Order: sequence, then C-alpha cells, then structure tokens
Amino acid sequence: MKKYIFILLAAATLSLTSCSPFQVRSDYAETANFTSYKTYKIRIDDLKLNDIDKDRVLNELSRQLQTKGLQSGENPDLIVNVKANHKKVTDINSGSPYGMYGWGGSFGWGLGMSRTWTSNYNEGAIIVDLVDAKSQKLVWQGIGSGISVDSPKAKQRQIPEIVAEIMKNYPPQRK
Repeated sequence: MKKYIFILLAAATLSLTSCSPFQVRSDYAETANFTSYKTYKIRIDDLKLNDIDKDRVLNELSRQLQTKGLQSGENPDLIVNVKANHKKVTDINSGSPYGMYGWGGSFGWGLGMSRTWTSNYNEGAIIVDLVDAKSQKLVWQGIGSGISVDSPKAKQRQIPEIVAEIMKNYPPQRK
C-alpha cells in the first residue's frame, strides 16, 4: 500500500512541477548555423530594470549561455541583447456564489445574485535576442512573460526561472 501512495505522490509532484506559470516562445532564422557560435557578449542598453533585477537577469543568462557551451568574449560570435518590459493587467471575474433558482424547468422563475470583481497587477516580460555579430542579423529570439512585477519575493524566484525557461529553446531543434 505504501508503494502505491509513493507512486501517486511522485506522479502528482511531477505533474505540478512540469506546469510552468510563464508563457515562453521562441523563433529563429533557419539559415543560421548555431553550431558555429562559440562566444557571446551581452548588451544591456535596452534592459530598463533596477540594479537588483538586472543582476538577476544577467547572472542567470550568463549561466544558461555557458551551459550551452558558449563563452563570454570581447570579439564575440553572438551579441546578446536583453530587454524587459511590463504591462498593467486587469482580470475581470464574475460568478454566482449564492442564490436560489426557481421552478418550472428552463422556463420557471427564480431569484439569484451574481458578483463581479476585478484585480489589477503588473506582469513583466523578458526578451532575449541573439544577433550574429558578423552579419548583424537576428538569428534567435526568446520571449517569456508572466513575471509578478509587484512582488519582490516573486521576482527573486521568477526571474531566474523565466530566463532558464526561455533558454531551454536554444539552440533550436530543427525539424
């Protein structure tokens, strides 16, 4: 019996951890030779973040690029351009938490109440562009959104997670 409970708990944990709260997508130039890229240099001109969040992004991005076999260099094969933005999001929810509905099937009469409520928050996104240094053309782009910008504790955890999720798609798997 313990064995079955353990298997059930393991399956539940796996299914919960495989669901990402982020929306991540990527695109790439089909003509790019990704095996030829060995070095990179990060450009942060468009990274409009506070210093704490900027360090989180850059540290995780460097770590991810290095796990992909790329090394930082002054004469790079790839220019890595990182951008961040956020938008205000308004969620509108409505429901009928209580009430009575009448008699007579679908043509009866009744009484009920519904309630509508809104919640406002800021949602952040990170964009990673990889540009071929020789041709100056974009060869890969990864975008991740869904960061809880309003919560410092959430950002501390989510920024490294979303950068890792974005970089899972590099190098692209050609079909």
